[in-house]
Amino acid sequence: MDSGLAELDARISGCRACPRLVAWREEVARTKRAAFAEWTYWGRPVPGFGPADASLLIVGLAPAAHGANRTGRMFTGDRSGDVLYAALHDVGLASRGTAVSADDGLELYGVRITSPVHCAPPANRPTPRERDACRPWLISELELLRPTLRAVVVLGAFGWQAVLPALAGAGWDVPRPRPAFAHGARITLDGRSRPLDLFGCFHVSQRNTFTGRLTPAMLRDVLRTAAEAAGLPTTPYER
Repeated sequence: MDSGLAELDARISGCRACPRLVAWREEVARTKRAAFAEWTYWGRPVPGFGPADASLLIVGLAPAAHGANRTGRMFTGDRSGDVLYAALHDVGLASRGTAVSADDGLELYGVRITSPVHCAPPANRPTPRERDACRPWLISELELLRPTLRAVVVLGAFGWQAVLPALAGAGWDVPRPRPAFAHGARITLDGRSRPLDLFGCFHVSQRNTFTGRLTPAMLRDVLRTAAEAAGLPTTPYER
């Protein structure tokens, strides 16, 4: 991993800026869920995952209490991650379609995954203040990725609202008024080095996937379109 991004990830992992989030993530790591009683929970901020020269960035919301907060890797160990990684594998952007632990051998191809809030929040709902406190980390990550970054997929309205000011802070021109979130939205932002294509996608939450608001086909379509905008090869989906 590029030393700049590795250093950023290490600094993120040691952050204790938000007392409510620190208390919650550590309480969850102590009490655990019965199904994971034998696990040693990560219980810290979860850094981004993926190569330092990624041309496509996927932005979620925050780590899940018993998913990434347990495993220490974005979208790993929960049902939302199962949906996301299965879709990434289907379109040729991941080496496997499951994500169980940080040492399971999963690789991403030209893709990095991050979130605007790096700690698991109570009820999966960070506060605006917590989102804003975490923004400098996202701006720094975008700045480090800028030489290769060509497209961003944002999962959900919360992430969309958090990403737009971070993109502005990292040097891209975000229009005013800021564009509204919608599934399938595509906006091209001018930047200092090259334009950036921004895509909206419903979040891979259980609520969305269980109700059919977001289907695997819908997710694959967004990922494939974004990968093409990022110059990444994809594979036809066959099942």
